Amino acid sequence: MALGGSLRSLPDPRAAHSGQQLDSTIQSFVAEISSLVRVAALEAVEAALGGGSSPARRGPGRPRGSGKRGPGRPKGTRNKPKAMPVRTARGGKRARRSSEAVDATAAEFLAYVKANDGKRLEEIAAALKIPSKNLKRPAQKLLAAKAVKTSGAKRGTKYHAGSGAMPMDPAAAPPKATARRERDL
Repeated sequence: MALGGSLRSLPDPRAAHSGQQLDSTIQSFVAEISSLVRVAALEAVEAALGGGSSPARRGPGRPRGSGKRGPGRPKGTRNKPKAMPVRTARGGKRARRSSEAVDATAAEFLAYVKANDGKRLEEIAAALKIPSKNLKRPAQKLLAAKAVKTSGAKRGTKYHAGSGAMPMDPAAAPPKATARRERDL
């Protein structure tokens, strides 16, 4: 029995060899996993920085070519050049018409309305060969002075000769008396 007990205390040569083989297999597996993780990390960094073969991300705004005619947009509206606004020497502000020019347009407007009662602003503008947006202010002045009256609403507004007189030029008008407040006295 003593002989059998001494055999058990000796290391098994097969167990030592299989332990070394297991260690080498684990080492190679860990090395392979490490290299795969390293490659995946490099690809992720490369994609985040925009390098490589992946397509570049667009910035904010509309995609190129979206200004072309699409569904719901009528023909002939694609990239038409817009009329340049009138610029003054001061910079980017539009030039204002003088009060004399507005009064002259108002006089033309009033003469046409007296000759052709019940016309709309668009019809008056076409007859006078003046853009309708340039007639809006003179029409307002004539309405305020009651030189013309209106009937209808919005685009159906028709202009009729009124009982009032043509508004005077502010330079030719007599100076206004200033009212004082009682507490200022």
